[in-house]
Amino acid sequence: MGKDQVVNVGQRTSLYRMISRLEDAGLIVAGDTERDERYPERTVYRVTDAGRSATRQWLAEILAAPRNEFPEFPAALSFVLMLPPETAPELLSERRGRLQEQIAALDTDLAIQAGEHRLPRVALLETEYVRAVTHAELQWVTAVTAELADGSFTWNRRELDALASGAHAPNGTGSE
Repeated sequence: MGKDQVVNVGQRTSLYRMISRLEDAGLIVAGDTERDERYPERTVYRVTDAGRSATRQWLAEILAAPRNEFPEFPAALSFVLMLPPETAPELLSERRGRLQEQIAALDTDLAIQAGEHRLPRVALLETEYVRAVTHAELQWVTAVTAELADGSFTWNRRELDALASGAHAPNGTGSE
């Protein structure tokens, strides 16, 4: 149901390790084993009372208080100064195209889930959120790319070396 947009399960072995940890902690218990002729046998797990309580506590903490999740893109931006300024617009333009594709795919997914599958909005909140964040990133990337293209935003190695050596303070006053 699109949870792969917001949950990184990784490999199947990671999923099985997580299930084992949840079971060891008493948060889930194995239930029935089902078999569908098209798929291998699978175990259905049930959430325990302790699991339900832990989930509610986790949800309350996560929903109420923002926290830094350390995504890769801002980390890469912190090192963009290592590239020549003429390289950044090319890379950001490529990202912009991919963001546009992601938004189109999210729009399609939302339309299908709400229309054909008639899912209530509450079941689509994470997709709405991912779309909103992706749209905000697209706007920001578009603005920075335009500034790089028109020359209103740039950098050069000499200024960066001076800054690194302490010869130029960030406020433009210089340092002695």
